[in-house]
Amino acid sequence: MAVKQRPAKKSPAEGKAAPLGEKVKSQERRLKIKLVRSLTGHPQTQREVVKGLGLRKVNSEVILKDCPEIWGMVKKVPHLIRVKVLEQK
Repeated sequence: MAVKQRPAKKSPAEGKAAPLGEKVKSQERRLKIKLVRSLTGHPQTQREVVKGLGLRKVNSEVILKDCPEIWGMVKKVPHLIRVKVLEQK
């Protein structure tokens, strides 16, 4: 016997846009992250975190959105990187 597929129920908040004039914090701020120390001699887990941030060589820079996931990675390797918060106007 075949089972009928039902469409998924939508939550009340789904499909509604944020009110006009209200800005989302993550869209306003960006982080400029620069690798300032070499990864030589540091544990593999720290190397993987730096790679996950998108940094490859010393003095390489990336601009990422300001979110808790990125800050968690930044706090794992603060001795290897410099972080600057960029505000969009």
